[in-house]
Order: sequence, then structure tokens, then C-alpha cells
Amino acid sequence: MEQSAANDVFFVLIGAVMVLAMHAGFAFLEVGTVRRKNQVNALVKIIADFAVSTVAYFFIGYSVAYGVGFFQGAEALTAMDGYALVKFFFLLTFAAAIPAIVSGGIAERAKFNPQLAATFVLVALVYPFFEGIVWNGRFGIQDALASGFGFAFHDFAGSVVVHAVGGWIALGAVLLLGHRRGRYGRNGAIYAHPPSSIPFLALGAWVLTVGWFGFNVMSAQTLDAVSGLVAVNSLMAMVGGVLAALAFGRYDPGFIHNGPLAGLVAVCAGSDLMHPLGALVTGIIAGGLFIWTFTQAQNRWRIDDVLGVWPLHGLCGAWGGIAAGIFGQQLLGGLGGVSLVSQIIGTVLGVAIAAAGGFIVYGTLKATVGIRLDPEAEFEGADLAIHRISAEPESE
Repeated sequence: MEQSAANDVFFVLIGAVMVLAMHAGFAFLEVGTVRRKNQVNALVKIIADFAVSTVAYFFIGYSVAYGVGFFQGAEALTAMDGYALVKFFFLLTFAAAIPAIVSGGIAERAKFNPQLAATFVLVALVYPFFEGIVWNGRFGIQDALASGFGFAFHDFAGSVVVHAVGGWIALGAVLLLGHRRGRYGRNGAIYAHPPSSIPFLALGAWVLTVGWFGFNVMSAQTLDAVSGLVAVNSLMAMVGGVLAALAFGRYDPGFIHNGPLAGLVAVCAGSDLMHPLGALVTGIIAGGLFIWTFTQAQNRWRIDDVLGVWPLHGLCGAWGGIAAGIFGQQLLGGLGGVSLVSQIIGTVLGVAIAAAGGFIVYGTLKATVGIRLDPEAEFEGADLAIHRISAEPESE
């Protein structure tokens, strides 16, 4: 293997490992946010979902998105370009983020096995269908946007492809599950379920934040295409999200640690195009959007999204797709090469596919095998009801 090719293999492999580590961030963010009686379930869900996602993407999803399969002998696989294999690993870690996102929204009352079934279908069919449209030009949609509006839909690192898709799938699951018992009362009463561990919540947010620089920067996928602009824009958007959380979150540690994630979600799409000031504004708006939706809209509509994954990933991801079309313009200091109209159309298409997929997959499971724990199991907690052990059994 030539030195440049070997460098690319190592570059993408490190990116895959960094995004793989983000799944620990998803796990501990959920562990810290849910009540103590559901902490074990949060940890088990994330690693089990990753395993199911790997099988689904290996056998079906990667072929749906890119037309590449692995049904050949080991000798043929070892003869393949090593870059092709590590690229699969890298893109798998993105695909597995979909059920990890959903997991936070449906926490504390979802059945275990139906969720694994949903994970398989989502990663095998729903996610790669839109992934293939955007990142592989399938079905001619990108060509049509480029022909009609000058440029195709641009999503460098997945604001819409990964985050908005995951968040809008989660919204369907959350609505079909219904709110946790005791969360909302009559006459508009709202009863808080405080996080079980702020340190674990903060740890999860920090692991995600650090891993995100692999998520964004290494989306270049080759060493010679790597851009310091992506790194700086990711940094500025992250900081913007924190500042918005400080300003609007009333010093709530949950909001402050989710603020950087909101900014990073939003900057993914245009991180290779924006000026750092545009990335900062993108992050500030994303942080404010997350807090307002989580505190106002969700409670008003009685949407019990435990980790706020629809505001954080669904709405901030959609904002990121549009923000790329705004702050990527040369007039606002960006590099250009992007159409606001194409960004809006691509974002709306992603939201529509994800929302439809979420309602179809979880609606079918609800009608056939059920997706919610029975009242007794929910009251007892998923840890004991499903896994027969609590997070701290020695204290009982």
C-alpha cells in the first residue's frame, strides 16, 4: 500500500474510533439524566443497539446507501483496499448514532426487544435511504437540486443526515409511547423527574464533545482534504451553544452541558464552509432553540422526550442544514458553493423521511408486539424489571 493510502486508512480509522467513543458519551449522558432505577438499562441499550446496528448496516444498510456488499470470501476481503473497509467502520459509527439518539427520548418506559427490532429496521433501511440520497447521489435528487438551484444539498458531517434524522425518528417513537407516568397531571400540572447524576451527565457531554471533532474533522475522509476550518468552526459553534445555555438556561447544569452539543449538531452541515463568526452565531441560535423548545414547547404539548433529543438533534440538526445555506454564503464570509433553497429542500426531505420512518416503524411495533413497559415494570424501573439488577445493588 502506498504511503498516502496508508495515511488515509489510519486517518479514517482514528476518526471511526473517536466516533465509536461518542457512544460512551451517549450512554453516560442518558445514565446521568434518567432516574436511578433506569441507569443500567441506559448502559445496556447503547451497547446492544450498537451491536444490532453493526449487523444491520453490514448486511443491508451499507448496500442500500452505497451499493457495496461484503458477501465474498475472506481472501477477497483482505485483498480489498483497506481504505474501503475502514470507511465502512467510520460510516457505521454514524449510522449507529441513530438508535443512540432515539434511546434518550424513549428512556424509562420502552420495552427492550422491540427497541432492538426498531434499531435493525432503522439502520438497515430508513437511515441509509436518506444517507444514500445525500452522500452517494442516489435517485437523482442531488443532481436535480444542482440543476435547478445551482448547487446540491450540502451536509458535510451530518447535521441533517444523522442528527435531524435521528431526532425526528425519535419524535415519532416518543409520541407513540406517551409520557412517563407521573410526568404530567391534570390542569396542566408538570412534575419534574430530576436527573440522577449530574457528574455522569457532564461526563457524557464531555465525551461527546471531544469525540465530535473526529465526527466533524474526519468527515473529510482523506488526509489531504482535512481542513482546519472545520475544527475551528466546530469549536466556535460549541462555545456558542455553551454561551446560549448560560444566558437562557438559568445556570441549569443540564442545559449548560447540552449547550455545546446543540452547537455541534448545528455546525456539522456547514462546518467546512462557514466563517468562524458564522459558526459562533449558528451555535448560539442552536443553544437557544434547544432550551426554548425543551422548556416551553415540549411541556406545552406534553411531549415527554427525556433527554430532549428532538430539540437537540431534530430541530438543531434541521437548523444546521439551513444555517449552512446562510452562513456558507460568500456575502457572510463563507466559502460559497451552497444554495439556501437546496438546503431548505434537502432539510425538509430529511425531516419528512425520518418522521415517516419513525411513525411507521414504531407504529407497526406498537400495533403488533407493543413498545411500552407495563405500569408495574415502569414503576419498578427498567433496571430490575428487565435486567434484574440495579446500578448500585450493594446499597440495597
